[in-house]
Amino acid sequence: MKGRAAGILLPISSLPSPYGIGTLGKEAYRFVDQLAEAGQKYWQVLPVGPTSFGDSPYQSFSAFAGNPYFIDLDFLIQKGWITKEDVMSCDWGDNPADVDYAKLYKGRFMILHKAYHASKISKEKKYQSFVKKNAFWLEDYSLYMALKGYFGGKEWLAWEESIRMCRKEAVAHYKTLLADEVQFWSFCQFQFFSQWHHLKKYANKRGIKIIGDIPLYVALDSADVWRYGDLFELDERKKPIHVAGVPPDCFSEDGQLWGNPLYDWKKMEKKNFSWWAKRMASNADLYDVIRIDHFIGIVNYWSVPADSKTAVDGTWRKGPGEKLTKVIRKATKGSDIIAEDLGVVGKNVRRLIKKTGWPGMKILQFAFDSGSGNEYLPHNLSSRNCIIYGGTHDNETLAGYFCSRTQKQTKFARQYLNVKKNQELPGAILRAGYASIADTAIFQMQDILELDNTARMNLPSTVGTNWRWRMLPGQFAPEHRKRLKKYCTLYRR
Repeated sequence: MKGRAAGILLPISSLPSPYGIGTLGKEAYRFVDQLAEAGQKYWQVLPVGPTSFGDSPYQSFSAFAGNPYFIDLDFLIQKGWITKEDVMSCDWGDNPADVDYAKLYKGRFMILHKAYHASKISKEKKYQSFVKKNAFWLEDYSLYMALKGYFGGKEWLAWEESIRMCRKEAVAHYKTLLADEVQFWSFCQFQFFSQWHHLKKYANKRGIKIIGDIPLYVALDSADVWRYGDLFELDERKKPIHVAGVPPDCFSEDGQLWGNPLYDWKKMEKKNFSWWAKRMASNADLYDVIRIDHFIGIVNYWSVPADSKTAVDGTWRKGPGEKLTKVIRKATKGSDIIAEDLGVVGKNVRRLIKKTGWPGMKILQFAFDSGSGNEYLPHNLSSRNCIIYGGTHDNETLAGYFCSRTQKQTKFARQYLNVKKNQELPGAILRAGYASIADTAIFQMQDILELDNTARMNLPSTVGTNWRWRMLPGQFAPEHRKRLKKYCTLYRR
């Protein structure tokens, strides 16, 4: 990611849409055009995998699959597989600024099933080619999703024992029994990836690169852990022994207990990290730039006994480090990587990031709470090789953040940014990020629009109200694009 540039963080789910959630349809193409108009070079999205309980894109049913929620229904209408009346007969929710996941789940798959049955997809050569090319993950994922439906949506640990343990005869039996439903899930993946690559091609032609985001860990309730249990820290009954999280810090006395099963790094190394190589190659095909979430876990990670109620009882353990980053570099064939290095960053983490040459992250929202020596303040950046953000999807919006700071903190921020009112701080931080020496500046759409915390994307360690914000049609207005273009020109981005 050499050279000065700027971009916007906006999840696919947050795009405007009449169908309850953002999709890969016309609003995605319109947003690409708006990015180009605003002088931007990057569009950063959150993970695009199929979401499970809690709707978090960081807890997906597969490390390889795409989210069926993002399939553009208008395209299916154009194909003649469904009608506009079919689509509009569903209740997609009554708030265009919010994703109602319960209603979405009920309506979306009913429509997709109807499209699948009308498509006669098995006869299409492009579909056949897609299935063959992606067989190494697609067969497992499609069977997994069919099995989830068969067993009433329960996670795989609650399934009948023979299939829970992936015994060959059971796998063969259910493949036959659920053949039509298995093909439905493959149909959904074909539609997602076809639409995704068409959009990516359009974005690249307009000079926009897509930054993807991959979680370090995968969800327990996933095809990956079910099928490749030997690569994770599971007991003989395939239940987790240790799970992932982060230790207590100034944000949480109990730390964060994520619950993801930990990798058995020794077994992975014996297999030359082949699963990771396939995962990274798949993501390199999907994105122009890959952001690895919780990169520090590759160096050392917080291991918590699976029966713990909080993350307090965890211990630090050594990760694979450079052995894995070498595999990642080879598998991605030189693709740009961003190392999300937020959290407890020791010398060993800094050493590895420096050795890879991958840029880390600097968060301006963290810059104003400890005086002029704060490492995130623009004047303290020691290298151009970094990505400067206003805030991330896990943070408050900039406007919301400064509503709850102390008088001392806001006074320092106003002095530093040379503004008189707290309301001016979000705009001033945007300008400071663009003016900084960082090669790349990326801001959340909510912060460009200067929205309060009602537009916050995620509050960590909570379930039920996250990942729901959507941008309204026309909300990213000409004046916003004009301001960004001005800053790009002024600061040579």
